[in-house]
Amino acid sequence: MEEKKKEQKKKLRFRWWHLCYVFAGLVVVWWFNNYTIRINKNAYVTDKVSTRFRIAVISDLHIHEGGISGEKVLEKISSTDPDMVLVLGDMYTTGSTQDVIDMAAKAVTDIAAEGYPTYFVSGEHDTENYYIDKLAAGGVKVMNYREEAVEVKGNKVQLIGIDNAYYSPTFDLSNEFSVDKDSLSILLAHLQNYPKFADFGTDLTICADTHGGMFQLPFDLGPLVDPYNKDQWFPQLMTDNTVFDKGWFQYPGGAMFITSGLGDSPYPARFNNRPEVVVLDILPEKEGK
Repeated sequence: MEEKKKEQKKKLRFRWWHLCYVFAGLVVVWWFNNYTIRINKNAYVTDKVSTRFRIAVISDLHIHEGGISGEKVLEKISSTDPDMVLVLGDMYTTGSTQDVIDMAAKAVTDIAAEGYPTYFVSGEHDTENYYIDKLAAGGVKVMNYREEAVEVKGNKVQLIGIDNAYYSPTFDLSNEFSVDKDSLSILLAHLQNYPKFADFGTDLTICADTHGGMFQLPFDLGPLVDPYNKDQWFPQLMTDNTVFDKGWFQYPGGAMFITSGLGDSPYPARFNNRPEVVVLDILPEKEGK
């Protein structure tokens, strides 16, 4: 009887340690998916440029104590050596303390301080005048309903920025801007609006907001939940509609790219969809063949 009890205790200890190993493994997987940054490299080929240049894109950091730091983001950006950096909003969350807003501002102004031309549009969250003023004072170009003609490695680039928190039924970018057909035109927006952006017709539109749907199914089966319709589960499998979650979406004469961003808001539940710094290499046609 004593031997049997010893054997049962031994089996119980084995099961307990086995469960601990499994739990530790799950914690590592969770941490890796939510708090390590990947560099997502992409190329865009166009006849509007004669030499290549590189854009880094970040968004949706939703900075907070214990989350991904601005220093870590800057380290990743610097490793890619971009010619410009685009920051597409929601770098902090509505209701954040003054200290957290200051952290978000520093995360962006530190990029400009490193010498990278840095262009910013607001999301739904990071809209406070105090924060916007700190960015501008720190050398960041705030592009909320602004456009700017820039030259990058001898290429003419038209940057257009908008900061809509929503889009009305009558939304029409043509009322505010005209696309320069002689330049590479790039639209910066936090929220995607594919039909309207396609109608407007910039060469390249770059958006954010979706967090990539947070939880991405394996085997390229799309997000667990549609970022724009939380009642629609398995949208890529269950519907014929295009799911605007992350990545490339073509339209006549151009393309839209959605980054899945950096943050863990509203909760740290990323899977198969790590926080990212996007690198867009803009290539002339001769290099894209």
